[in-house]
Amino acid sequence: MSLAGAPAGLGLLSAGSWGGSDFVGGVAARRSPALLVVAVGQVFTLAVLLALCLAMHLAIPGDRYLLYSAVGGFEGALALALFYRALAAGAMGLTAALTGLLTALVPVIYAFLHDGLPAPPTLAGLAAGLIAIWLITHAPAAGKCVAGGGAAVPAALAQAAALAPRAQLWMGAAGGLGFGAQLILFKIGSAGGAMWAMTSMRVAGVAALLLVLAVRPPAGSGLGFWRRGFWVLGLLAGVLDTAGNGFYIWAAELGRLEAAAVICSLYPGVTILLAALVLRERPTRRQIAGMVLALTAVALLSV
Repeated sequence: MSLAGAPAGLGLLSAGSWGGSDFVGGVAARRSPALLVVAVGQVFTLAVLLALCLAMHLAIPGDRYLLYSAVGGFEGALALALFYRALAAGAMGLTAALTGLLTALVPVIYAFLHDGLPAPPTLAGLAAGLIAIWLITHAPAAGKCVAGGGAAVPAALAQAAALAPRAQLWMGAAGGLGFGAQLILFKIGSAGGAMWAMTSMRVAGVAALLLVLAVRPPAGSGLGFWRRGFWVLGLLAGVLDTAGNGFYIWAAELGRLEAAAVICSLYPGVTILLAALVLRERPTRRQIAGMVLALTAVALLSV
């Protein structure tokens, strides 16, 4: 891999890790509460990250960097809860598409304002990537699981109390804005050290998830969750999600923020491919077209 193409390659690794996390988490979430699956993975990876930071004797960065990472972790976890609630109301395809598009668009706008416009090939790649995200995530009918924010959501969530369509889209939009802001905050916070940034993010994220679970405990979170072994998939989903965070931070450090954000935000395509290969769930023509366009976007962003 050439140095010029390294950010794009790392972005693809991040998308692969996040997409794999969504798939594994979605399989577990079909029979267990999705937020509980996510919480198990985040608590485990927090312990691992903290142990690695201490074992490697990494210098603790300044409070400013830790604060940015913590804010990103906390608001990102709350955005995840909002996203789940919006998906639970139905019309998953439109909500997921809106959330996915805003997740990538927020860092793009920030980078344009902060760093200026990139070269024409990068602009073309960003446009193609944003369209690809919309095509991949927008499906007319809700599938078995829908990617979003680091953990897939089962279609069974549609049994939850319905929201008004406008309220559902507002919550989906709020989730996308939260995820996009999280990508920006990770980029800023990682300047003080990637490992401590991910650890600080996990501390705040776990606190936010535990707060949500305490306020609204999910059904089915008793001993059955542990006896059925779905917590193991939660651990694997958490590990893949953390790896995706690391690859994203690395990609954003080596290249432009908006390019890394758009490539990483293609992760729903990986979830869809895994569902097709493992669960025999056929992607729609729209999603296939989005995946082809995503390859074009990655090629342009690698220039």
